[in-house]
Amino acid sequence: MESLDENTLKKLEILAVDIRKHIVEMLYKAKSGHPGGSLSAVDALVTLYYTIMKQNPKKPDDPNRDRFILSKGHAAPALYSVLAEQGYFSKKELNRLRRVNCMLQGHPVCLYIPGIEASTGSLGHGLSFANGVALAGRLDKKTYHVYVMLGDGETDEGQVWEAAAAASHYRLGNVIAMIDRNFLQIDGNTEDVLQLENVADRWKAFGWHVLEIDGHDITEIYDAFHEAKAITNKPSMIVLNTVKGKGVSYMENNVDFHGVPPNEMEYNLAMEELDLMKEKLGASA
Repeated sequence: MESLDENTLKKLEILAVDIRKHIVEMLYKAKSGHPGGSLSAVDALVTLYYTIMKQNPKKPDDPNRDRFILSKGHAAPALYSVLAEQGYFSKKELNRLRRVNCMLQGHPVCLYIPGIEASTGSLGHGLSFANGVALAGRLDKKTYHVYVMLGDGETDEGQVWEAAAAASHYRLGNVIAMIDRNFLQIDGNTEDVLQLENVADRWKAFGWHVLEIDGHDITEIYDAFHEAKAITNKPSMIVLNTVKGKGVSYMENNVDFHGVPPNEMEYNLAMEELDLMKEKLGASA
């Protein structure tokens, strides 16, 4: 495995800031949406799409492509922003989020959004869907991987654990899952709503190869994906320790911004902070 060189790392870090700016602007203009869990997912998605996945925006239906399924569908603004930056559709569409008769709805819809593999939003279904896609790949003798991101609060759903057992039983080494472990869900702290305790140990007990990393460290994320890809006899779970609302000071670790967009003052403050972050990385705002 080649290590991530400093030049590529810097480009990815700058891109992650641009993605966060897209998210804040989209939700401000839509006056609706989920900023917290979108912002916490950015670094993993940027690393996945720009350094790991086999995918081509010009051939979104390539049968040999890797697949990504956003099980925590409310974080769609993060995925939409990455897809737009990749060229799956025009970045102009981002500012039409959640409008009637527009392409980008509040949760991913696979029927008419290029690059979306599954319609998600009703939590708990994504991993089961990923298992099915992975099994189909095995039957078709394809070598693609299926990546899926879950929220930590989402794992309160019983279907997640049925899917976890099934993936282990069928030795789905082509399934690589992530948990956005930001410790907050719509009703508060995950440990107050339904205690998850040691997430890594739970998935190990279900027979998964488990890695636990800093979900905002792009180098750690890159290395974890490569390690997971090398495991072929069991599914892999990457526990991403993240901060909900990452990158916007007043949103960080603030459950109030689970599903509330910024107002005008908050929007301006967020954009100022993100522009300053870009300047510190050596890029123009």
